[in-house]
Amino acid sequence: MSASGFFITFEGPEGAGKSTQLKLLADHLTGAGHSVVVTREPGGTPLAESIRDVVKHFSGPEPLLPETELLLFAAARAQHVRQVILPALAAGKVVLCDRFADSTEAYQGAGRALDAEFLRKLNYFATAWRMPDLTLLIDLAPEIGMARARARALRNGQVQENDRLEAEKMEFHRKVREGFLAIARREPERVKVFDGTLPAEMLHREIVKAVHHVL
Repeated sequence: MSASGFFITFEGPEGAGKSTQLKLLADHLTGAGHSVVVTREPGGTPLAESIRDVVKHFSGPEPLLPETELLLFAAARAQHVRQVILPALAAGKVVLCDRFADSTEAYQGAGRALDAEFLRKLNYFATAWRMPDLTLLIDLAPEIGMARARARALRNGQVQENDRLEAEKMEFHRKVREGFLAIARREPERVKVFDGTLPAEMLHREIVKAVHHVL
């Protein structure tokens, strides 16, 4: 790994197990002697976390329009990249991020059908033209993923949050999945696809092999 650090993102549809796999990889890399920064999108800074709360949980008398949603995600990303990600990479650290620009292309591009060319340009501006070195896409059918998310909430005794994106119809989530897979087909060197139906430990081993191959 160079002094400029290494940037790894986790992507996938709802309930794919990204957060679990990110934590497992963070523990593994830390144990191997790497300096690791764990973060997420939207969020990662106090301001970006405030935007996250709006974009994921807003419920008011007016709709949160798809165009507004896109720009809020971009605003949170611009803050996050410049305040957290770029400084960590400059310090030679491994940055692990739960979701990044590919989620915008999948959710707001494929899911919301917003203009793909404008969306890519906006993503490049928001990310300061710093895309991930490696993206780990955990693929899962949305029917399975949404069932997992509901079961997890029940198992933990949680009240289901008012998550605007999770509450979308199944057809939306199918489009999101296809959006992710289209990115993987377009950028196979950066985006590696993993089977989200694998047991967590087996999936972790597959991810570790892919990461060590590039690190």
